[in-house]
Amino acid sequence: MSYYLSYLILIPGALLMFWAQSQIKGTYYRYSQVRSSMGMSGAEVAQAILSKMGIYDVSVEPVAGELTDHYDPSAKAVRLSEGIYGSDSVAAAAVAAHECGHVLQDKKGYKFMNLRASLVPVANLGSQIGPFLVIIGLFLSSMGTISSLFINIGIVLFLGVIAFHVVTLPVEFDASSRALKLINQLGILQGEENIGARRVLQAAAWTYVATAFYSVLQLIQLLLISRSRN
Repeated sequence: MSYYLSYLILIPGALLMFWAQSQIKGTYYRYSQVRSSMGMSGAEVAQAILSKMGIYDVSVEPVAGELTDHYDPSAKAVRLSEGIYGSDSVAAAAVAAHECGHVLQDKKGYKFMNLRASLVPVANLGSQIGPFLVIIGLFLSSMGTISSLFINIGIVLFLGVIAFHVVTLPVEFDASSRALKLINQLGILQGEENIGARRVLQAAAWTYVATAFYSVLQLIQLLLISRSRN
């Protein structure tokens, strides 16, 4: 398979990622228009959950952008995007609760969360340098052992990217599961609003699945490229 044809292997992953992004944007927009009956903003939802769990050393802060919500364990801060922090929508409640799910993982020493954190530098290195080393190896194909060394190192580094994305799946699924239980237990959402929250979090989960799938296809592409030098 030629270098250019190897890119065809990425098409299914790209399509899945496009579909996943359209799902989260569509579902988020739909439920961002539905106000919760309790009228709690995303910030209030997060504060209520943290207080209920007896967690008082984690702050809830606004952050710029759309769907940029995250929990920063180093700063002990739940950061909610502009459309979540002050909104009293069903989507805002779901996203805020999800980030609090990560706080609970941190407090309880959730092993997959700790493992993912340890893989961050490896994944960053692998995504930036891995494919680059494979391409260098191809250019040095006439140099035999040196060429193979560059290619093999590049592929090994990229395995760190896949490991990161695979480990991310249980972390995100578990955070969503915790979020839905907390929303129900605390009565933050009522009746069908809980179904809306579940749909928002399920749509978000697909983006992580798509990203992991795409990274696996990228590895297959690198392996095909490495074989093409022969």
